[in-house]
Amino acid sequence: MIELIAFLGNPGREYARNRHNVGWLLAEGLPFFSSLNWQQKYKGLYAAIEGNRLYVQPEPGLGETSPKTLDEHKLPAKLHLLMPHTYMNCSGDSVYQGATFFKIPAERILLVHDDLELHLGTAALKFSGGLGGHNGLRSMKTRFDTADFWRLRIGIGRPNHDNIAGWVLSDFSAQEQQILDQVLETCAGALIRALIYGPESLLPEWNKKKIVETPPAR
Repeated sequence: MIELIAFLGNPGREYARNRHNVGWLLAEGLPFFSSLNWQQKYKGLYAAIEGNRLYVQPEPGLGETSPKTLDEHKLPAKLHLLMPHTYMNCSGDSVYQGATFFKIPAERILLVHDDLELHLGTAALKFSGGLGGHNGLRSMKTRFDTADFWRLRIGIGRPNHDNIAGWVLSDFSAQEQQILDQVLETCAGALIRALIYGPESLLPEWNKKKIVETPPAR
């Protein structure tokens, strides 16, 4: 059961459409995002949603859900959403503060973040494992002293050059944005499904999910 979803990214208008901010872009695309009461808390932007509200949220491609068909014990009374404002390298500071306040263990946290090792058009869900050189994940492990948290990884692809920092802090091209829009829509539906049924319900389908065929990174 997931109790806290953290969408990783960097605050500031200049970073808003960066590859590193796909976590925030997914959050903003959730069907209930604009209806939540977002507040500056826990070193980030925080909101909560009653668990039973997810029953009537339309899942792209899946239609609406009904409480009568669900295993209700998988949903907590309240779900906590957090968009850290500590910058990517210190994401764990924000998530740790929120998780500590609500007494949420690491294994009930789901992070949404970009991933260089997955091609654009691909996403994956996993629990625990390596950090893949991702500074946000490294910060999480440092603060929680464990890597045992869930991750929804959204592929941004690895560039054909060595300027990784420049790549993750660059915006998507118009063509890439069209692909990303499809990915985010599918991932939003998957995230809602993970919250309602438990993230295990997406496995093994989402071990590595190819959503859109894409050209190689430039």
